[in-house]
Amino acid sequence: MHPDLVSVLRCPVCGDALTLTGRTANCPQRHAYDLAKQGYLNLLPSASTGIEGDTAEMVQAREDFLAEGFYSPIRDALIAATAEALDVFNSGLVVEVGAGTGYYLDGVVKAGEKRHGLALDVSRYAARRGAKVDPEQIGAVVCDAWRELPVRDEAAQVVLNVFAPRNASEMARILAPGGSLLVVTPNQAHLAELVAVLGLVRVDEEKERRLTESLAGSFQKIGSEVVEVAMRLDHAAVERLVAMTPSARHTSKAELAERIAVLADPVRVTLSVTLSVWQTV
Repeated sequence: MHPDLVSVLRCPVCGDALTLTGRTANCPQRHAYDLAKQGYLNLLPSASTGIEGDTAEMVQAREDFLAEGFYSPIRDALIAATAEALDVFNSGLVVEVGAGTGYYLDGVVKAGEKRHGLALDVSRYAARRGAKVDPEQIGAVVCDAWRELPVRDEAAQVVLNVFAPRNASEMARILAPGGSLLVVTPNQAHLAELVAVLGLVRVDEEKERRLTESLAGSFQKIGSEVVEVAMRLDHAAVERLVAMTPSARHTSKAELAERIAVLADPVRVTLSVTLSVWQTV
């Protein structure tokens, strides 16, 4: 991880700034954190909330599925929204909360000049992948989204949140004045063709209301857009799609294979999400 990226982090114990010496991040209070051999920094407090991050299998499935470009419309929308958000800044730090493999963050950072990013995720398997994306421009950190984020106050110009937990007060704290929070949430039509057949977790009908309530007091919405396209997925892609989601925890591989077998090959599946833009109040 580049020393400049470590400099925007803070110690999860005392909150002081971190600096990188060799392969160890230190704070003035002498708390020290060694870089993992894969290049990420583990700043997960010992007393975390116990959130279960993505397994190695889920991360691999996510990497393979996203590499096929099925969710590129989401990434393209984030790139466009980030360009607009960064228009008021000469350069920008983009922080993604719940970054997974870093697919969206990588696209956003590489789409412009003078951008760098932090990929935050509770899964060390995701952090391993995120650390390999671009070590000079993107740093990967293991942390708990429901606790204090190990990022300094007002350090980020843009925060990304794609299908991930939303800790409103912490995301507001790390955003610089005039910065933007970009949130991607699924709509009712998202993957609707697969939900009943494969027993996937359904999208909450009150999703939009719950999103607004969760951010109220810290953010105000300044815009939104719906991203909706039809995907054609063969059975292997469907299997990877399910394997990268929480639904994978509730269905055995054998049962999933039986259910996928009844689908057309390829099958038409709807991608439908809302990208909303928020600024601190």
